[in-house]
Amino acid sequence: MPAKPSQDQLCVHVESLIITLRGERVILDSDLARIYGVKTGALNRAVKRNLGRFPEDFVFQLTVEETVALRCQSGISKRETGAGPMKTGRGGRRYLPYVFTEHGALMAANVLDSPRAVQMSVFVVRAFIRMRTALAGTRELARKLAGLERDLKARLDVHESAIVGILQRVMQVLAPPDGGRCCLR
Repeated sequence: MPAKPSQDQLCVHVESLIITLRGERVILDSDLARIYGVKTGALNRAVKRNLGRFPEDFVFQLTVEETVALRCQSGISKRETGAGPMKTGRGGRRYLPYVFTEHGALMAANVLDSPRAVQMSVFVVRAFIRMRTALAGTRELARKLAGLERDLKARLDVHESAIVGILQRVMQVLAPPDGGRCCLR
C-alpha cells in the first residue's frame, strides 16, 4: 500500500500543474477537477450555474491558439475531425478548456461544496502562494542584478577613460615632438 503523500508533496504536485497564461498563474479545469475529485464537466457546469461568482479575473476560456500551444507542451488531447473548435473523435476535449486563477480555484471549491474540494483547496491556495513567494524572490534578485550591472558599467566607464588617458600619454612619449625625426645623432 503506497504511503499517503505529505502536505509538501501535495503542494509541489499542485505547483507543477500551475502554468502562466496571459500574465496570470492559472490551473487548467481538467487538473483542478482531478484535484477536487470531480469530472471536468461537473466542475464547468458548477461554474456556469454560478457565473456571478466567477469574473474574468477568476476564470477564463482559452483561445484555440492557446490550446494548441498548450497541447504542444502538455497532455491535452489532440484535436481530431468534427464540428466545433475542439470537437474530437474518440476521447479528448470537445470544448476549449477553462483556466482558473488562485481566486477562481478557491471559488470553485466553494461552489462544488464537496469535502474533498474544500480539503484540497487549501493545497491549491498554498501552491499559488509558494509560487508567488518564489516569483517575488526572483523579482528582487533581478532588481539587484540590474543595480549591479549599472554599478559595473559606471566603474567600467571610469576605468575606460583612465586607460584612454594613459594610452594618450604613452603615445605622446613614443611620438617625437618634431614629427617623427629623431634628434639623437
